[in-house]
Amino acid sequence: MQELKIIPLGGLTEIGLNCTVFEYGNQAIIVDAGLMFPEENMLGVDIVIPDFSYILENADKFKGIVVTHAHEDHVGAIPYLLRDLNLPIYATRLTLGLLKKKIEEFKLPNVKYHEITAKKIFSIGPFTIEPLRVTHSIVDCVALAIRTPVGVVIHTGDFKIDYTPVDGKPFDMTSFCRYGQEGLLLLLSDSTNATVPGFTPSERVLEDVFQRIFSQSKGRILAVTFASNVHRVQQIVNVAQKFKRNVCLTGRSIVQNTLIAQELGYFKVPEEMMIKEENIDMYPDDRLVIVTTGSQGEPLSGLSRIALGEHKRIKIKPTDTIVISAKAIPGNQRAIARIVNMLMRRGAEVLHEENSDVHVSGHAAQEELKFMLMTCKPKYFVPIHGDYIKRFTHARIARKMGIPPSNIFLLDNGDILHLSKEKIYASGSVTAGRMFVDGREVGEVGDVVLRDRMRLSKDGVCMVFVVLNKTTGDLISGPDVIMKGVTYENMSQELMDETSSMARHLIINQTGVDMRTNQFELKKKIRKAINRFLYKKLMRNPIVLPVVMEV
Repeated sequence: MQELKIIPLGGLTEIGLNCTVFEYGNQAIIVDAGLMFPEENMLGVDIVIPDFSYILENADKFKGIVVTHAHEDHVGAIPYLLRDLNLPIYATRLTLGLLKKKIEEFKLPNVKYHEITAKKIFSIGPFTIEPLRVTHSIVDCVALAIRTPVGVVIHTGDFKIDYTPVDGKPFDMTSFCRYGQEGLLLLLSDSTNATVPGFTPSERVLEDVFQRIFSQSKGRILAVTFASNVHRVQQIVNVAQKFKRNVCLTGRSIVQNTLIAQELGYFKVPEEMMIKEENIDMYPDDRLVIVTTGSQGEPLSGLSRIALGEHKRIKIKPTDTIVISAKAIPGNQRAIARIVNMLMRRGAEVLHEENSDVHVSGHAAQEELKFMLMTCKPKYFVPIHGDYIKRFTHARIARKMGIPPSNIFLLDNGDILHLSKEKIYASGSVTAGRMFVDGREVGEVGDVVLRDRMRLSKDGVCMVFVVLNKTTGDLISGPDVIMKGVTYENMSQELMDETSSMARHLIINQTGVDMRTNQFELKKKIRKAINRFLYKKLMRNPIVLPVVMEV
């Protein structure tokens, strides 16, 4: 009998890279394909995407990509996958709108888009899928109830249970109850906030917070949030309207996203309120709100350029109030702190998650996770979206809710979960991991390259140039030594002279090596000797690059 296979390719050992394969027989679908931002040790890497080897090796099986929502950690890798495999995309209206723009930038032809709607059932091969409305920090999110030949599986996507969302479309608890009463085979549920007790507040509570800030501020207000958080921008616009302030959106991504949302009816703003960036000096400070991106300290974002004093038109004033309405993604805390420090040095008041209630999460806390488990009553459970601590904590919550430990699976990326009507078990794995995107190249930067970049950043490089007689192998010129990042300037010339002298002595007294035919061996000896010499002198290990030329 055929089995359903569920294979996470990302999102189970990190925040981001969310990507899961559902496979039955010779047909399969992908749920989400997200990216993550590079960690501090990933020098020069722009973004990180899942390793799609398994999908590409089994390309004939795959019939489509189903998307839960438009956050980058769920859709950011889709254009990279579509470069190698043209698959139809199934997503809600706003998600498609934002995705189309992203895919157009990659100039990918003939991509097929299918708009899906909450409660409207559709099929892909053996999978019958009902999108279920959930609430999150972006508009138009859905969970997926996937009916398969072996039973129903619910993939929650990212969610929190918000009964008073900004758009008036609350979490569809009724549909989750319906599947719980029918008998749910498996629940895959968001674990991002599994370590957070209590309930996640409604997005709407921020309106009171913003009103208080607007009433107290005598100068400009700079509001900073994710470009995709249309609800947050809408609330800022609503409060600005009450206080008779004009709004300027600055930053390519936030302007583009709000324009798409406005065209699709998800974002509403009186046209007379909006002003262009080049006209902000025409308005008094106490009548101006500037909305931009850069809540994670991104180097090229609007907020970073403003903080550094490099923005063309926006310069910080001591009367400015900066509101950073977003949570720090793990690993970005240092970059955010640096930006906050620069803004405060310029005299601005900075409100952020550590000193003010200017942000609410888009993910369910522990009591909401319990409610989801109680409502769905799954026979089996897999915590998804998060590192091991978060998923382990979610699994412990599930045990307290009455799910037997033998029915809970803590998978890792690449693990294969097998399901039939009679049994479920985890066995085997596929290739899974991280691919680094550096510029336009995917996968060209690997662990070895990153290790070399780390070493260069820490210890520098020493280049040794040698010119030999191609007939006799005698030394004609050099060794000439160039060092970068090895030591401070006053000491570098003396050190280079010592290194050159040592290398020259090594080459002249070389025995057992025919330098005319065995340059590899000569370079190896030079590299080894200089590494040993520099470590003894400096306690450092710079990269040594011998260059041997013949004339």
